[in-house]
Amino acid sequence: MKSYNRTNFFKHTFCIFNEVNPNELPKTKPDYISKSNSSYYFTEDGVFRKSNHWGRAANCRWKLVSSDYKSQNEIVAFAKWIDFFPNNENEKLYFIRINSNLTATFHHKYENIFTDKDVIRTAKDTSKRMKLISEILETKTWCKYIKHTDFEKLKELMLNELLFTNKSIQDIKRELNGKT
Repeated sequence: MKSYNRTNFFKHTFCIFNEVNPNELPKTKPDYISKSNSSYYFTEDGVFRKSNHWGRAANCRWKLVSSDYKSQNEIVAFAKWIDFFPNNENEKLYFIRINSNLTATFHHKYENIFTDKDVIRTAKDTSKRMKLISEILETKTWCKYIKHTDFEKLKELMLNELLFTNKSIQDIKRELNGKT
């Protein structure tokens, strides 16, 4: 697999940055400032990024793990060089998990958490599937025409199908209507 460093980490990559205390920045002057005013500080192990925008950054998908991030608030975060993976809009690289807070998150297939059970999708398909999963997690409107007596069980079945198959939502609902 490709190795990333200060000369190529910003070219079509996926990475998860972890918020750090701004006092952890290795120096006062950044090594690079982008056109969008993000500051980068390079170390032997990785990169610090000081920015007020996360998610899609040019041709990259950079996620932020933060306890209190709000858009447009400046955050300092760090990622190791080994945490960068290739990003490509056409290749199947991503899978979805539901975390303990009952929110859907996407991950890269080269992360250490990938299993054979996970279904890998393109970025576009992952985004579409994440919207469906969020609807299931946050509303009850999706089950309007499905016969059921146990909403939580139905929700669990629906989420498992969305996570671990490529079936359309219509096919899943049709199947669940016969099962519940």
